[in-house]
Amino acid sequence: MEKNGQLHLQEIIYGSADSTISRQISKLEKEGKIRKIASRIYTSNFEDTPENIIQRNIFPILGNQYPGAVLSHRSAFEFEPTSSGQVFVTYKYTKKIKLPGITIRFMDGWAATDGDTSFSGELMVSQRERALLENLQVSRQVGADSKTLTYPQIEEKLEKIIRVNGEKELNLVRDRAREISEEIGMQKEFEKLNKIIRALLATHPSSALKSSVAAARAQGLPFDPARMQLFETLFRALKQEEFKYREEQNTTTSAYRNFAFYESYFSNYIEGTVFELDIAKQIIATQQPLPARNEDSHDVLGTYQLASSKQEMKIVPYSGENFLDILQYRHAILFSAREDKKPGKFKDKNNQAGNTSFVDMELVKGTLLQSFNFYNALVHPFAKAAYIMFVISEVHPFLDGNGRMARIMMNAELSSAGQTKIIIPTVYREDYLGGLRRLTRQNDPSVYIRMLERAQAFSHTLQGVDMEAIENVLRQSEAFKEGNEGVLKIIAG
Repeated sequence: MEKNGQLHLQEIIYGSADSTISRQISKLEKEGKIRKIASRIYTSNFEDTPENIIQRNIFPILGNQYPGAVLSHRSAFEFEPTSSGQVFVTYKYTKKIKLPGITIRFMDGWAATDGDTSFSGELMVSQRERALLENLQVSRQVGADSKTLTYPQIEEKLEKIIRVNGEKELNLVRDRAREISEEIGMQKEFEKLNKIIRALLATHPSSALKSSVAAARAQGLPFDPARMQLFETLFRALKQEEFKYREEQNTTTSAYRNFAFYESYFSNYIEGTVFELDIAKQIIATQQPLPARNEDSHDVLGTYQLASSKQEMKIVPYSGENFLDILQYRHAILFSAREDKKPGKFKDKNNQAGNTSFVDMELVKGTLLQSFNFYNALVHPFAKAAYIMFVISEVHPFLDGNGRMARIMMNAELSSAGQTKIIIPTVYREDYLGGLRRLTRQNDPSVYIRMLERAQAFSHTLQGVDMEAIENVLRQSEAFKEGNEGVLKIIAG
């Protein structure tokens, strides 16, 4: 703040007992170069409100005005004022000090201990284990005025430790918390913490847990909470829309199978399994793989076997466990000739596409089970189809075949309700993938929903009575080409 006896006009200038500095501050204030915004706090910023200035500088202010104070309780986790403007600090006394826009809640307690860290100037912050104990103290206030986080919030922090670093790390947290509790007299709080940890590690009844994330962990079915928030976003968007009913036109067995051929052909093309159309027809007609491309041929055969069965495509899940069973059964059919893909078994190593990492292998079952609750609350077959397809795509529960499985499950929802199934032609591939990415990365379901609606509208124009007739429509729409202009013209027209 001071150089060669002169004050720097920083955003925050502190009052001082030093008479020289005090005179400089008085002079600058009289000259209109700084203004006082709180006791012993001045600023050279005349544009922003005192509330904004104090809020963004609160931690340097604490470090300067209250050396040795410890940012504690919920503030040690949140590092920002609560919605009611509260910041919680352990200090030499209990007192409430109001600054513009913020109330500092000082609580008499232990000074920084070994392991607490320096944060801003002489402001310290409670280490993780101490903060956990502090947040298990009894609080007379609730909500944003409470010094503590809620039990579910604490449980979710502990569950995340296991999810990211395993049970060993949580046991280390418990050991360190036990030591700190003895040092600062928080043995009662440690017993509460230990009870939660024991429940998470399934050594104590999980009924003690209040958080759904923590309870699922204790029951051996941990899930990905970030993905569940994403699924909820899609669910809400689907519930707010009104979708068109497009009745299935390919009702005869032959028409259904003709449609299923192109459905399977394009579904494999999206995943990079590319055949000339006549070769694909030959594989399906003879039910024999090409010797030179045995594995790729079986991929086409497996997809067609599922997509062309009216009986199979009328089966939809009635419970979370049944959802898992259907997925595994269909995956086993899809990859019946590909033992290296572990048909019918959920992944045993993590997978990703580009910069997108899918749900951790240990969270697959729990995430799928949790996702079923939103699925079950949807009514319109298109909404259920769009939802279940995205869930499987986002979880990526298998080592391979996730995109094909997602589209099979989507079309089973439509077929079971007598609605037109959806084909994603090659020409529409980038729109399809772009809609998925937009929802995953930007939490925006609108593009994804609109993309599927347009794909179904196009698919509704395909009459499967004659294979040649379908092919003619597809070629006229440029469905076999890369890009999207052809499909968009057909739908718009």
